Amino acid sequence: MKSIYKYSGYIFIAIFLLSCDYLDVVPDNVATIDHAFADRYTTEKYLATCYWGMPKSAGWNENPGIFGALEMVFNKEGRTSGGMRFGLGEDNPTSALINYWGGTGEWIRSLYAGIRECNTFLENVDKVQDLNKYEKERMKAEVKMIKAYMHFYLTTFYGPVCPLRESIPIDESTQGVRVYREKIDDCFGYVLELLDEVISSEALPLVIENRTTELGRFTKPAAYMLKAKVLVYWASPLFNGNTDYNSFLDHNGEPFFNQIYDATRWEKAAEACKEAIDVCTAAGIRLYQTSDFVATKPQSDTTLLVNTLRSAISERWNKELVWGNSSYPVDWGLQSPCLPRLEQATSASATGRMSVPFSTVEIFYSNKGVPINEDVTYPYADRYNLKTGDEEHKYVIQKGEQTAVLNFYREPRYYSTLGFDRGKWYGNSYKNYPDDDSEALYPKNRFGEYSSVFQPGEYNATGYWPKKLVSINTMYRDPNSVTTETYPFPDMRFADLLLLCAEALNESKEAPDTEVYQYIDMVRARAGLKGVVESWANYSNQPDKPKTKAGMREIIHQERKIELACEGVYYWDSHRWKTALKEQNRLIQGWNVNASELEDYYTITTLYTQKFTYRDYFAPIPENDLVRNPQLVQNPGW
Repeated sequence: MKSIYKYSGYIFIAIFLLSCDYLDVVPDNVATIDHAFADRYTTEKYLATCYWGMPKSAGWNENPGIFGALEMVFNKEGRTSGGMRFGLGEDNPTSALINYWGGTGEWIRSLYAGIRECNTFLENVDKVQDLNKYEKERMKAEVKMIKAYMHFYLTTFYGPVCPLRESIPIDESTQGVRVYREKIDDCFGYVLELLDEVISSEALPLVIENRTTELGRFTKPAAYMLKAKVLVYWASPLFNGNTDYNSFLDHNGEPFFNQIYDATRWEKAAEACKEAIDVCTAAGIRLYQTSDFVATKPQSDTTLLVNTLRSAISERWNKELVWGNSSYPVDWGLQSPCLPRLEQATSASATGRMSVPFSTVEIFYSNKGVPINEDVTYPYADRYNLKTGDEEHKYVIQKGEQTAVLNFYREPRYYSTLGFDRGKWYGNSYKNYPDDDSEALYPKNRFGEYSSVFQPGEYNATGYWPKKLVSINTMYRDPNSVTTETYPFPDMRFADLLLLCAEALNESKEAPDTEVYQYIDMVRARAGLKGVVESWANYSNQPDKPKTKAGMREIIHQERKIELACEGVYYWDSHRWKTALKEQNRLIQGWNVNASELEDYYTITTLYTQKFTYRDYFAPIPENDLVRNPQLVQNPGW
């Protein structure tokens, strides 16, 4: 069978991609259906079409999580991109910036169109003569997974949706195809119904046996993890007893959102997370470790750990990946703006303009494993002052060079996630490193230096790059050109699942216990940190914080922000937690990258003022769709 990567050539010419948005429900491709399911070959192409219709995780204009919470930003010349405008609160119903409801073009197609294709597949695959029963059942389970994923995505992005359980008959009346949005519990219920069908069928393989041709297809662990994630979201404050939407009513005059908090949802979510962990473990899925990273030369323990943490994201199909989105992989389009110039160049081959603001930078722990504003040993009040790179930090900061105190005494994930002025950037160079890896290359970003402004619009706006998104195997061939290694976007990885489990367990118990600590400490241990109880007791000015439910909730939230930083997860988390209103009305700041003098460069500069209101918890329903179907109700505030 062809791989999902290799299907892309077929997808662009497939007639099925010509279908319009959901409300244009009368199929215009009926004559092609028999041909589409004529044999194994055409059926496999259609299966690939279903996969290709999923949301595009690796695109900043396609994934609302990339810029939606301004966890990363472009410079002011790049703020006109759809993704940045979305993050700056400029979305609107008239011309929705990221429109998965009705679709806006080739890369953002209506997910309803994708769901229709899934329904067509399910209705016709049994007709194919040269597929055996196992193959058909596996394909049906995969397509139900895709269908569940699309419905879940629509629900988390828009709130109440119109579940498309089956295709609308060709001869349906105009009034018959005008559907209502359903209550939020019914939307989640339908997603879970699909996932339960997938799991109970036992049709998905535990692992991909044919890794040459089938990587990117759904497996049993992916099904269990998606179910766990759906249940965690359903239990979260945005969807569980959300009285903020008590006046948001359906066509029967009843609230779309349940108004009574249901604590038992967390118990179900915790059980589903533990089941998913067991299934992943049985499949050999686990946290990526230093023993998994293949180093071409000897490395210090520090460099090895930093490279391991970085490669957990970007090493293709590694042990930690539960499911990667390979229909839109992380290619040069996303890696280029994350990769700074590492020596003097004559052309802007790597723009390096993807920037990480202080609001993300300061989330990372100190090297003691607690927040920098809690660590009694961390020089928090002096964090914006200057310090010279020393022997202790030689593997992460250039020795003898000055940079901000903020970049010293930080945990390993700080250095694996972020690149910064005078901070070591191991890899991505055609140059051979000496045996002492303390001599790795590093960005020089003060104005006029080789990593700084190359030409108008080609610069990093804050002084920090999201290093973790650049594969170590993406290499400069010379100072001006780069060879890119693409990798599937890590939509589901094991560390995420472990932290979801810790969260669900904490919320389901009266007080945190060893079971809660177990799962978060697994993630911390991989990052070279002690457990939460020990770390807070020894170094935090709030030593008992992990012992309370509220304190542990805060710790788990911050752990997720750190471990999953720059992966687009914080946008969704801050919405389901209902913390975005508190956290995302703030200044987006960085260093003064237009300054050439040391002291001037390390001056706090405000780029944007981020604003968030209640309406922003959900995207607007596009106005065109409201006109086509007057029975739809717009989201509050839009």
